[in-house]
Amino acid sequence: MSAQLDTVPRCRRMTASDLDTVMAIERRVYPHPWTRGNFADSLAAGYHCWIMECQGRIVGYTVITIAAGEAHLLNLSIDAAWQRRGLGAMLLRFVVKLARDYAAATIFLEVRPSNAAGRALYAREGFEDIGLRRGYYPAIDGREDAIVLELAL
Repeated sequence: MSAQLDTVPRCRRMTASDLDTVMAIERRVYPHPWTRGNFADSLAAGYHCWIMECQGRIVGYTVITIAAGEAHLLNLSIDAAWQRRGLGAMLLRFVVKLARDYAAATIFLEVRPSNAAGRALYAREGFEDIGLRRGYYPAIDGREDAIVLELAL
């Protein structure tokens, strides 16, 4: 029975002891990953940092801030080997519920125009484009814009 339960993804709070694994995933998923300091600072600041585990391993994570009735999704990542299984949607729905539980009325996020999979996920979950931040992200050939998305809760 426990082996069957182990196949169901679950979320738990991120701790500093998770950062080696989180950083390994971050480097596999992004050409311009967050730094260890970004994650450590998020933990120290009391941001909502969560891990998704499945089959005894960390398969994804998220970082979100919630304050003054707004949530800002800063990072949502699924390890490359675990993508295309619906885990990103599950983790995003977890974040949406978390934001609602903390009385946020809106969630905002930025996404690269080149991140077609991420943009499709956010659109399926009801996020809408509301703006553009020019030169927001580092890119191989300079900077890339960010599309600002919003989901009213």
